[in-house]
Amino acid sequence: MPEPLPILGLHHLAVVTRRPEESVAFYRDVLGFAELPRPPFAFNGAWMYAYGMQVHIIENNAAAGDRDDNIDSRANHVAFRVADIQPVRQRLEQHGVPFREQVNAGGIHQVFFQDPDGYHIEIAVHSDPSQGYVAPAD
Repeated sequence: MPEPLPILGLHHLAVVTRRPEESVAFYRDVLGFAELPRPPFAFNGAWMYAYGMQVHIIENNAAAGDRDDNIDSRANHVAFRVADIQPVRQRLEQHGVPFREQVNAGGIHQVFFQDPDGYHIEIAVHSDPSQGYVAPAD
């Protein structure tokens, strides 16, 4: 196996959107990210920060489509780890965000939903990621 790269961690997730204001509101109000100062690029967008990582909102009129009713747990997605799924469920309900909740075959409690541009997001009660899969205690 090759030596690992000297990667220090995840810096940001780029989200391309046709509606930057709506995306900023979603990542701020639903997921709890705060807006950061951003360089004066020639396109609209925002840099946001929470949970040790940034989300870069990038306006592009050729961006992906709209959110639909097909919440697919096997689509490309970003996943966030939580200790308790209840506050997530409450926040999504409060903002009228459709979601799918499940406990998968590995016993992992998951909530899947989409941002305003249809990017899939998972929030789940995962064990420590450095330990790999750890079966839940009975």
